Order: sequence, then C-alpha cells, then structure tokens
Amino acid sequence: MSSAFATSVRTSHASGSPGRSSISRVLTAMTVSVGTAAWSFPAEAHVKWFAPYIVDAAPQPISATLTNLWFWTGIGLVLAFFLATLAVERMAFGKAILSGLDKVSAPLWNRSDDFMRSSTAAFFVAIFAVGGVYLTPDLKTDSELISWAQLLIAGCIFSRRTMPIAAAGIITLWVVALREYDLFHLLDYLALGVGVAGYLALASSDNPKWRERRFLVLRWGVAIALMWSSLEKFAYPNWFYPLVEEKPFLTFGMPRDVFIPMAGVAEFTMGFGLLWTPLVRRLSSVALLVIFFTAVYPFGRIDLVGHAMIMATLFLVAADPCTKAGVTAPRKVGFSLPGFGSLAAVPAGLAVALVVIASSYWGLHGAFYDYDGHGGQPTELTTHSHSKEYPHGPQARPAAPHGHH
Repeated sequence: MSSAFATSVRTSHASGSPGRSSISRVLTAMTVSVGTAAWSFPAEAHVKWFAPYIVDAAPQPISATLTNLWFWTGIGLVLAFFLATLAVERMAFGKAILSGLDKVSAPLWNRSDDFMRSSTAAFFVAIFAVGGVYLTPDLKTDSELISWAQLLIAGCIFSRRTMPIAAAGIITLWVVALREYDLFHLLDYLALGVGVAGYLALASSDNPKWRERRFLVLRWGVAIALMWSSLEKFAYPNWFYPLVEEKPFLTFGMPRDVFIPMAGVAEFTMGFGLLWTPLVRRLSSVALLVIFFTAVYPFGRIDLVGHAMIMATLFLVAADPCTKAGVTAPRKVGFSLPGFGSLAAVPAGLAVALVVIASSYWGLHGAFYDYDGHGGQPTELTTHSHSKEYPHGPQARPAAPHGHH
C-alpha cells in the first residue's frame, strides 16, 4: 500500500502545472496522512478476542498518553488529512470525486436496506453456527438457548413486521450477558448494538421521518464503538504486547511503543471521521474497510465474523450519496452542527470527542473498579486456551471464568 501512496505523491508533483500546484500539495498531504494511518491495520483486531486481558485492572493514567510524542504525531497527521480533505471537498475536484463515488456505489446504495438486512442476518446465522457466544468471541456462554435466540433474530430480519423483534432481541442478548460479564466490559459493544437495533427498528417504521434516520443511527453507533474501543490502546498497551511479540510483522518494523499509540489514534480519528463531512466520512470508511479486510489475514475468520456488522456499515457509509432522501435530493451533511464544515471546526470537534469519550472511559472504569486492592484479585480473562495457533493463551492454569464479580 505504501508504494501506491508514494506513486500517487510522485505523480502529483510531476504534473508541473502552476494552476494545479495547490491541488498537488493538498493531495500529497492527504496521501501521506492516509498512508500513515493505514500502517495501523493489524491493531484493528479486537485485542480481547486474541490475547489475555484484565478488565478490572487499573488503566494507564491518561497523562501517559497526553505526554506521548507519538500520540501527538498521529494527531497531527490526521488533522492534516482532515483539513486537506475539507479543502479538496470545496473545490470542483472534490465535487467530482463525490460524483464519481456516487456512480460507483449507486448499485449498492440502491439496495442498501437489502444489503444491511442480509448482512445482519448472515452475522447472526454465523454466530449461531459457531455457538457458545452472546454477540462477540470474548462473550462466551454455555447456554444453547442463546444460540437459538440468535437464529430467531436472523429469521425476524427478513420481514418489516418482525424487524422490531430482531431489534429487541439484540438488546436482550446484551442485557442477558450482564449475568456473566461486567457492565464496563459490555460497554465495548453497547454503541454498536444500539446502532444496529436502532437501524432495524427505524427501517421497519411506516413514518418516513423516522425511517430516513435509520442509516444516521447506524453510522453514529459504529463511529462511537470505534472511538470507544480505540482507547484500549492507550489504557492497556500491555494487552497488545503478546500479539506484537507473536506476530512482529504487524508493526511494519515500527517500535512497539510507537506503533500502538499511533494505531489507537488512527482508529479513534477514523471513527470520528465517520461523523464529519461527506468526503471525510466516505474516505474514512474506505480506509477502515481496507484496514479491516487486511487484518483478516493475520487474525482469520474470528476477526472477519466479529467485525462483520461494522464492515457492513462501513460499506454503506462509503456508498451513501449524503443526501436526505436519496440521490435526487440536494447534497447535504447528514448531521450538521454550526460551522460543521469549517476548517476550524476540525481540531475543535476532535478535541471535544477526545475529552468526552476519554473522560467517560477512564471515569467509568474508576467508578466501577477499586484500584486500591480492596476489591479482590483482578481476573485475567482470555478467549482462547494455549495452542499452537494461539501461544499467547493461558498455559499451566485452568480457563478463567467468564466474568469478574
């Protein structure tokens, strides 16, 4: 991928046309920024699915992230990408890019509901077939009833009359999982679950005003889920160490403690990008799709199935012509705030997102768990036992319980 980006940069410089020099500089900045973000693809795998973790352990202080040079380096590169993309979006060239994306993605967007409903049904059939999980690989259960409930959810998706049942079923699975897992652990999957359930409920509505918000709810759910899960890379970088040691090629030769914070920045900011202007969010979704698909090679089917709902949503974000009522309506930002498309709003919006979500993560963790040693021994959990394929799993000890109480 890096060679392709380099080729693009050389091409933009080689144009030599004075009238196009500003566009060349903008495209160069975009290329370098996106290329840097793409280095982070392996870390998109959810660490709880592939390595031991301790949910109730004290996280690394937020000050360690705020004083990390590589965190700010990543933030600077991403801001350059966002600002460059906004600048291009205002040009005729940017409008041409959006029109081109509209044409390429029109077949998918015209069947967007069919695509999302079938993807959701396929996901629940897949986890039914695997068995023994609530919603994701790390949420294990011994209940056969849960698996049959997943098959029922899949069946209810194909009729608008029963889609609300499927939506309620998704939320119910999350609530039932609270019997075995801590609330903070399950917060990893709350935004995504609400987004998918909200989509199904709104898609079944006969009220056009409610129904047109179905993809908006889905997009916000995925964006918040990505931003929330990215904070693990700052709070618990040591969880990622076994993966890096086992698969050193994941970092592309970058030092471990450089790669992990920059990967966290990439995941957070591309999730944030899904909430921004049409070109920013469409490019962010394309970059995330490349990242997720590439991560399937080192992490396999578990990663593909586990992220299926996110990936399906990203396809629709990339295909969305960003209009209120389809391709015939005037182009507009789907959820706009005052100054939403201004250059100054980018650093301000990113700062607000970081403060709100990071303070929620560290604040809620501190509220739920006792770091002073009075709450008992922290419980190490793992999705896998020790094996040739997963050497980072527990070895000379029994499997950990499902949750800590």
